[in-house]
Amino acid sequence: MTTTPPVQVTFLGGLGEIGRNMASIEIDGELAIVDCGVLFPDAEHLGVDLILPDWGWIKSRADDVRAIFLTHGHLDHIGAVPYLLRDLQEAGAEGVPPVFGTRLTIAFVQAVMEEWPDLDRPEFVEVEPGEIVEEGPFNAEVVQVSHSIPDGAAYAFRTPHGMIVHTGDFKLDQTPIDGRPTDLAHFARLGDEGVDLLLADSTNADRPGHVPTERTVGRVLREEIMQAEGLVVVASFASHVHRIQMVLDAARAAGRRPVFVGRSMVRNMGIAAELGYLEGDLTDLIELNDVERYDRSEMIVISTGSQGEPFSALSLLASGEHRRLEVGEGDTVILASSLIPGNEQAVFRNINGLFKRGARVIHSGTAPVHVSGHASRDELILFHNIIEPEFFVPVHGEHRHMSAHRDLAELTGCLPEHILVCEDGDSVLLEDGKVRRGESVPTSHVYIDGILPDVGPALLRDRRRIGEDGICFCVVTIDPQRGELVGEPVVTQKGIVFADKGEDLLEAAKKAVEMELSGLARAKFDDHQAIARHVTQALGRHWRSSTGRRPVILPVVVDL
Repeated sequence: MTTTPPVQVTFLGGLGEIGRNMASIEIDGELAIVDCGVLFPDAEHLGVDLILPDWGWIKSRADDVRAIFLTHGHLDHIGAVPYLLRDLQEAGAEGVPPVFGTRLTIAFVQAVMEEWPDLDRPEFVEVEPGEIVEEGPFNAEVVQVSHSIPDGAAYAFRTPHGMIVHTGDFKLDQTPIDGRPTDLAHFARLGDEGVDLLLADSTNADRPGHVPTERTVGRVLREEIMQAEGLVVVASFASHVHRIQMVLDAARAAGRRPVFVGRSMVRNMGIAAELGYLEGDLTDLIELNDVERYDRSEMIVISTGSQGEPFSALSLLASGEHRRLEVGEGDTVILASSLIPGNEQAVFRNINGLFKRGARVIHSGTAPVHVSGHASRDELILFHNIIEPEFFVPVHGEHRHMSAHRDLAELTGCLPEHILVCEDGDSVLLEDGKVRRGESVPTSHVYIDGILPDVGPALLRDRRRIGEDGICFCVVTIDPQRGELVGEPVVTQKGIVFADKGEDLLEAAKKAVEMELSGLARAKFDDHQAIARHVTQALGRHWRSSTGRRPVILPVVVDL
């Protein structure tokens, strides 16, 4: 038995949702971070740009962070790295921890970091499958996995108390576009050595069968692009290099020239081409500003916006508001990506808008133009049988996915008491090859709104309330010496009732405030907060009784 403290794995994001993936591994008081991603907001997150993990617990131990390991280059795994580095720097950390990742992953992180010119740069360390990384107490072996982005990696951490394998996101496509399948032989060797704790991707654990090979999508894309007559628009994730490669191949076969639209698409494809992850040169690329010079049948637009993002190129095309492009009769739009839970309404709104304009829209519900990057149920069963972990924690998925992953782990022989379904903030302890639950750490969602720090759930509640019930402003002028209201209150509203129909209600609101303040003792007029409280109460009663709404009320008290 070892005398070192137990190894602690703490989950800070990605358990119970799709995105915001982040975990930490602690060995003898030092921390390694595995992934640090963002979650993109949905309709209920008014004004929010990004949602981050809550790493307050990590920030309080900034000097203990020894390394950051990244599994692949999707933003839900790397997008929060600059924010974490900023917070570690602000917390007074003595140095910046090195960032480990495969070649494309590091290139994408460096591109994200370009938007943070004032931030101290970490050492970026490129790793290759089969390589063993040693950083402080951490010994991590890199394992090749296939995903929907090149250069995916899993990590096998050898610790004083046993081996921990973190798969990252993966699938078992044995004929991937880049010829680099998930290395099952490598995982089998780790299984033979003995995997004490497996942390594995759960995103598709509730889907039966196998994920089709990415090559099936290429055949369909080629058929659709070859037979299209007008403008062709293909929407995909900006990091999906394999999918874009197949679109480019099909476009060239059809005699079409590509147009990249969307800042992240232009940036990522430039990086992929420079590093050799895109085959063929981009000398035939058409700049967006030059599209008017070409016939529509000569071009294929490769765009971001497949998730219905409000200001993305695809959303602007669907609403007819794009400055350079438009779609109509005879045009074809292909949504070559998955539908992330929570984005359904926005995506279907775009699809309806495109159909309304006369375009032909092809998506995964009508044709096989997308395959998942995550292993399905039967693949996960095979994976578990190869690794045979002693203990297992399902990660990366909603609760239904993690529960399904727990059930199939049992089917492969993992003891029920050795499977721990966790939530964000939970931790598990590995000691002498045994795993048990540890103490939880405080965690929540951190909401980023422009340059503002965490705007918090309270502000989001106010925004939702304003959106649903409106807002009312009231300015009252008082004379503290005489203890009375001076003149009439000024009451305005937005979002409660139509302005042209609200005059009577505003007049009644003034009377309600006057009546409320006329009954107050003279001494109360020395207390602005008390006056503001009474104004709020009077207006709250008025709007509830007259409209049934509960608007946000902002009183302003002015001395004469």
